[in-house]
Formats: sequence, C-alpha cells, structure tokens
Amino acid sequence: MAVGKEDILKARTDKREYRRIVLPNSLEVLLISDPDTDKCAASMDVSVGSFSDPDGLEGLAHFLEHMLFYASEKYPLEDSYSKYITEHGGRTNAFTASEHTNYYFDINPDGFDEALDRFAQFFIKPLMSADATTREIKAVDSENQKNLLSDGWRMNQLQKHLSAVDHPYHKFSTGNWDTLEVRPKAKGLDTRHELIKFYEEYYSANLMHLVIYGKEKLDKIEGLVEEKFKEIRNIDRNSLHFSGEPCTSEHLEILVRTVPIKEGHKLRFAWPITPEIHHYKEGPCRYLGHLIGHEGEGSLYYILKTLGWATGLAAGESDSTLDFSFFKVDIDLTEVGHEHMQDIVGLLFKYISLLQQSGVCKWIFDELSAVCETKFHYQDKIQPINYVVNISSNMQKYSPKDWLVRSSLPSNFSPDIIQMVLNKLSPNNVRIFWESKKFEGHTNMVEPWYGTAYCMERITSSIIQEWIASSPNENLHLPARNVFIPTDLSLKNENEKVKCPVLLTKSPCTSLWYKPDTMFFTPKAYVKIDFNCPLASGSPEAEALTTIFTHLLMDYLNDYAYYAQVAELYYGINHTEGGFQVTLVGYNHKLRILLETVVEKIASFKVKADRFSVIKEMVTKEYQNFKFQQPYEQAMYYCSLILQDQNWPWMEQLEVLPQLEVEDLAKFVPMMLSRAFLECYAAGNLESSEAESMILHVEDVFFKGSNPICQPLFPSQHFTNRVVKLEKGKHFIYPMEGLNPSDENSSLIHYIQVHRDDFMLNVKLQLFVLIAKQPAFHQLRSVEQLGYITALLQRNDCGIRGLQFIIQSTVKGPGHIDLRVEEFLKTFESKFYEMTNDEFKSNVNTLIDMKLEKHKNLREEAGFYWREISDGTLKFDRKEAEIAALRQLTQQELIDFFNDHIKVGAPHKRSLSVRVYGNPHSSEYASDKSNSVQPCTVNIDDIFTFRRSQPLYGSFKGNLGHVKL
Repeated sequence: MAVGKEDILKARTDKREYRRIVLPNSLEVLLISDPDTDKCAASMDVSVGSFSDPDGLEGLAHFLEHMLFYASEKYPLEDSYSKYITEHGGRTNAFTASEHTNYYFDINPDGFDEALDRFAQFFIKPLMSADATTREIKAVDSENQKNLLSDGWRMNQLQKHLSAVDHPYHKFSTGNWDTLEVRPKAKGLDTRHELIKFYEEYYSANLMHLVIYGKEKLDKIEGLVEEKFKEIRNIDRNSLHFSGEPCTSEHLEILVRTVPIKEGHKLRFAWPITPEIHHYKEGPCRYLGHLIGHEGEGSLYYILKTLGWATGLAAGESDSTLDFSFFKVDIDLTEVGHEHMQDIVGLLFKYISLLQQSGVCKWIFDELSAVCETKFHYQDKIQPINYVVNISSNMQKYSPKDWLVRSSLPSNFSPDIIQMVLNKLSPNNVRIFWESKKFEGHTNMVEPWYGTAYCMERITSSIIQEWIASSPNENLHLPARNVFIPTDLSLKNENEKVKCPVLLTKSPCTSLWYKPDTMFFTPKAYVKIDFNCPLASGSPEAEALTTIFTHLLMDYLNDYAYYAQVAELYYGINHTEGGFQVTLVGYNHKLRILLETVVEKIASFKVKADRFSVIKEMVTKEYQNFKFQQPYEQAMYYCSLILQDQNWPWMEQLEVLPQLEVEDLAKFVPMMLSRAFLECYAAGNLESSEAESMILHVEDVFFKGSNPICQPLFPSQHFTNRVVKLEKGKHFIYPMEGLNPSDENSSLIHYIQVHRDDFMLNVKLQLFVLIAKQPAFHQLRSVEQLGYITALLQRNDCGIRGLQFIIQSTVKGPGHIDLRVEEFLKTFESKFYEMTNDEFKSNVNTLIDMKLEKHKNLREEAGFYWREISDGTLKFDRKEAEIAALRQLTQQELIDFFNDHIKVGAPHKRSLSVRVYGNPHSSEYASDKSNSVQPCTVNIDDIFTFRRSQPLYGSFKGNLGHVKL
C-alpha cells in the first residue's frame, strides 16, 4: 500500500518516478520506475549486522549472508538463484556491515519477475543444509585468508581491538574456520543450529528496507512487490541500538606504534564524535573534512608537502553508526616525515586551533553548499545495481523525503553544531596510530585476529601541547575562494546528432576524435590527450623516469588543481605503454582553463630537486609493494608480461630507480617530448569548434614556434601494441613462487587464447563465457571450495580475445587447481552438448539484451570509445555489429567453436597457465618444475626468452584506412 504523499526530494534532472510503500508485514519499500532502463535491480537491507554476532561465534552474521544464496524451500536446487540471475544477464552479491546486511542483484528486464520471486525466498524460507553449511564455512575462511595480509583490514581491526571489550565495535566481524567450526564444536554448539536461530531471531520484515528499480509503471511494480514479499514474516523485532561509546578514557590519549605489511609510513588520528547523521543538514563533518583535508595553498597538507614530510592526506567521518562515530585524519609520510612525527602532530593541532580562532565561516559553508547542490542536481546516472544499494543501505537512517539526498545537501548554516564537533578534535580526545616497518622488533603486543604487532603508550594533552609549541611556524591559513565553481551550466546546441565519434582533424602531429553529447544532456565534458612518445618506453630506465615525470606533474599542479577537484572538475596524468596521457572530466564551463594550465606545466617542465627525491621515494615504494599484492594479481601481472610485447618488468624498473638522479630526468623529459604524436578525444557538452580550438592550442604549444618542443613522429615510430600468438595445440605453463613468503594463498590463471578481434568469433566467445560462468563458479567454488576468489572471465589484450579462469586458494596448490579446471571443462562438455535449442536461444537473447544496454553516463561512454581508439580497433559500431552476428549464429557453430578452441585436447587450442605458489605449496613448486612435462605441454623458464621466440599478432594501431569520415 502506498503511504502518504510526502514528496521524495530528487534531482532536477531526474526523470524517474518514486513511490514509498509499506506492506502489511511492515516491510518498507521504495519503488523506482525508469522506462529507459536496460537493467532492473533490487536491494534488500536487513538492519542486523556483525555487531549482533553471539559471543564465541564471530562472523555468524556474515556467514548467514553467504548461506542465503544456496537454496530455498521453493527453489531447492543449490545455487539455482545465482544461475538464474547469470543466465538473464545479471549479477548478484551481498555484504555484511556492523549494523546491517545488504543483498542485491540486477538482471535484464525480461527475467525480473521470477528473479524477484527467487530473491524474496532468501527472507521467506531459505534452506541451510548441513552439507552446504560445512562447505560454505570454508568459503568464509578463504575470504578471511585473503584479507590477513591486507593493511586496510589489519589496521581497521587494530583500532577495533583497542576499544571497550564489552562494546560490539571491539568484535572480529568476518569469521573463519576457527570461530565458525572449531570453537563452537569444542563448546558443543552446532553452527547450523545457531545460524537458523540467528536468522529466526533477527530477520523480521519490520527490520528490512527494500528498493526495487523497474522498467514498468509504479502501479505494476507495486503489485509485483506485494505479491512476492508479503510472506516475509514480521515478529516486530525492536530496532537494534548499541549505546555507549566504544572508546573509554583508557582508549583515548594513546599513541600506538604498529608494523604494516607494505612499505611506507602513516599517521592516523581518530576522535570519537557525535555522528553527523543527527545533524546531516548542518554537515559539520563535511565542513571540517573539507578544511582539514584541503590541499590548496596554506592548508595543512600543502605545508607538510612543502616541508617534504607527506605525500597524501585524507580527513572526514568514518566508522559511523547511529550511536557513535569517529572523525579521522590519515597522513601518508615520507622517510623524513616519519622522523618528524611530533612536528606533524603539532601542525595538525595548530591547524585545528586556526579553525577555532577563525570561527565557523559562512562563506566557506555557502561555497561548499553550492558545490553540493550542483553536484546533486547534475549527478550522473549510475548503474541501477549501485543506485539501489546506495539507497537501501541508508533508508533506516533518513526520513523518506531525504532517501535520495541523504547527507549530500548541507543547507542549514549552524556555527554551534560545527563548533560542537570541532571542540571534540582536541588533544585529550585523540587516538594516534603510527605505522612503519621501522617498528619491527620494537613492539610488545599482537592483535589476535590478524597478528598485527604493536605497542602502546599514553600521550597526554600536555605532551601534545609541547609538540605544538615546538613545531615549525608555518603560514597556515584558510583556503581562497574557489574560482573553478561553474556558473554556466547551459547545454550546447550541437545540431549534428552524431552517433559515434568522428575524426574531426588529423595532422602529422595530432588527431582529434569528437563525440558530442546526444545521450546524457549534462553540462559536463570529457577530454583525453594521449602523448605517444616512443622514447618514453624504450628501456626500464625510460619507464621509471616517465613514471616519476607524471607523478611530478600531478605534484606541481596539486595546490592549484585541487580547487577544480573540489568543484567536481577532475584531471589525471598517467603513464601509458606508449608515453603518458592527460584526462579531464567534469563541468565543461572551466575545463579549458584547467587544460591550458596542465599543458603549460608539461611544456615548461623543470625538475625541482626537493620534489624529485620525495616522488622517487614514493615510486620506489610503489614498486617494492608489488610483492604484497594478492597472489591472483601477481598471476595476472605475469600473464600480461608473457603476452604483451614491449612490456618491461617492474623488478627491472625497481633495480634502476636508485641510480636515477635529478639530472637524468632533466635530460630525459625534453628528449622524450622531442618526438610525439597526440591522439585526442573530446566529448560531452562541447561544440566541435571548441574541441578543435582546444586541440589547436595544444598543437601550438608543443609543435609551433622557432624551437618547438615536439617534432612529429617518423612513420616507423608510431606505437604498436602487439601480443604473443601462442602456438596451436600447446599448453604453456609458467610456474612462479609467490613474492611474499608469508602469504599462504596460491593462485592460478588458466588462459585460453582464441582469436584476433572479429565480430562473429567475439560473440561465440562471449556466449560460451555467459553459459559456462555460473557452472564454473558453482563447481569450483561452491562444491569443491577451492577458494573464495573463483571466476571465469573474458580477456582482451589490445584486441586479442580469450578467456581466463582465475582462482586463489590456500587449500590446494596451483598444479592441482589447473587439473580441476581441466576436469570442469571435460564434465561441462556433455552439458554443453546437451543444451536444448530453446536454452541456446535464451542465452543468445540474454547476450543481445546485455549488448543493447545503453551507457549510463559520459565517463562510461568515453571509456568504451577510448578503448576502441587506444586498441586501434576503431569499431565504434561494435555493439550493433555483434548483435547482428549473434542473430546469425547457430547452435552447431557454437559447438564447433568450443571443439576447436576450448575443449580439452582440441588440436587448435592455445593455452597458458600461470601458477603462483604460496608458502604451503612451495614444495609442490619444486616438484611441478622438475616433473617431466606431459606431451604438448611446454614449461616457460624465462619470460623474455619465451617472448622473443614467439610470433606476434598484427597490431591494430596505425591503421586509419577504415575510418568513416
């Protein structure tokens, strides 16, 4: 039933319709009707989370979240919910937070009705079989194993550990084999029984909030929701509140030294505060986070950066609930900054003192409010699956009229409320966490769940006052007024309704692809300039110097361009395989000003010795930390290194970094820029004349004048992106020990290379992956429990297509997992052959619907078209052409494709296994390497010897012959 007519506040540009209803069982629902959508979505938020875990059953709420996916009384076939969603072009997932658990999915519209019915059964009559329960504890344990060496998880748990033992904030929330199997058994508890008890106690309709995003009219969606969700039982469970502060006086005024996994030093500050949710119209944390986290001239970060002490700073509310919250400031330190910890603490409190003395400034609040208002009313559409989760997980906290706005529109200027939170940011209320590997061997305590080493000391207000007094006298001041706030939000009248990018201009120096906005009608633009500089990637030294150069440019521009970022105009300068690229995206009004500043900084680049040493140190740490990546990420990296020609390994770049000096970069940059070709893309709310004029300006800066910075490339210098062509009938294996000896996870990438970009072959590959994806997950993850990370995905290397199985595991080594993948392909073969013609057609139609999905916003559209440009494939009509190919495809052709390219033992199959061996499987690494290889199997001993000996696919780059002008 519809409830009240209270209007739900929505953006001026939002054409969707909304309605709040409450079912007779007290389930509160928001219905969204969007006739233009290509995907329907739903999200159910249950107001119970890990804070409600019973003592001694840590992770039970999270485990229940996993279990609800298995089966229900109405749909008893295991994993049939996920299978249905996948087969209808959708995705599904869930997450458990402290006070709520969120379940969500999206799907092609034709499958929405039944998907909702299957989804509703999670909350009506789920089945939690004993067998599935035992198996899924292993998945939870594998998920936890993945997190054990992640600094984010470790530091979060340490902060929780140092809080009141009787407060739920103190708990360990993920769960593992020990908490869900070993310890309960030892106490005579049956985990499955406890799981059902937890579900029955807390999963009540009055504690649930549902968001439904459909294509139909609201009345139709309402009828659907009433029919599907009315049977969720309501036991009128009281809303759960966890009153009391998690940090008592013994947990404040502390300095905790702790040892991270990764290289680098950090200072983290946390103050308990009143949650902003109680004052979201006044936005005290938004106001204070804006100022303390500012990066413009005079800001805390600007001073720390100028002193060479910090490379990053973030500030704002965190870990917030309805009952408690923290205001946090995190600072990334340099080596020198680490030695000046006391000065940095002093400067932070000096800046807080400046805010106290300045009083709460109305003009700053008004400016922030104006930025927020523009952002809300001109927000990009996002994928429905993300939209429904954002709303449902906040419905309990906000009144219905603010469900869409939430805290994004601070509008009530209240100095008292801002002052109240500012007063909390005092020395006698602070917790300081100081992370560094330099503390190794100097700690005396260990956090029990992740094994993080730490030591703790009291740090009184008087000690901090001494640090404030002895810290350097720097010119800290409030930010200036923001010149980047857009005032012209009008839409351009570009008469041409251009469907695809057109090549607007082409010269020996530049090419400009242009795509006006004919879809989104927002006052935003997207500009990318790709500098193709052959000398940027000619050696490991050149790669490392180009990386330092791009970081330095961002560093030089930061205090000026940060204002643009605050005003939602973003820029990035990134190192690419062929050089570097500049990207700008945001409101078009002031975009040209920012672009000209960025271009001028590149053209007049000079190396500042003090910044060079800071950035070199930062880049060195980035390379050093590669070895702490997840093993599956390491395997992905090796796979790219094997396949992509002209890739330099990070180890070689790390080796040359120590020798690189200021003079090297000063000599290198002019040489790198001396030969260049600029590939440009301009899209959005820009007229073609504006786009041309921008790029003409860029061309003038770099290529004109008596002594130009750049000369055009010679024909032989144009960038090519070539990929190794694996030999037919051979299975290549690259075994490698994990780079972090402490990591117990092993991983496998089982890659099958198929073809060079071709519409018909593409759709055969995509269709196979769509059909096999969920059965692979079910067998390898749900049944065999090889590991939490288990996926079958397509792979595209510069237009060379294939598929890959990605699995990370602590229970089995990569050699064994490889055999299981092959076994899956063998058993799947018969199911694949037995597919009925109706099932085949249904899968084809699902894939067509997925391809008909429109881009949601300018960034998404630009990403699609830029991929075509950077790969050189230039198939801007790809979706339409692939749909046409799908309509022609027969089931027999798909079977022939499988037999030729994917079937185990197929004579034309090209495949590669990258195996990363974790610590428990290191003995298997030695035996797998020394074992005599099977026929048709080739071990890769050295990547570069292998790469040099292999033929390459032709590059798509440089072929402009088939461009439609």
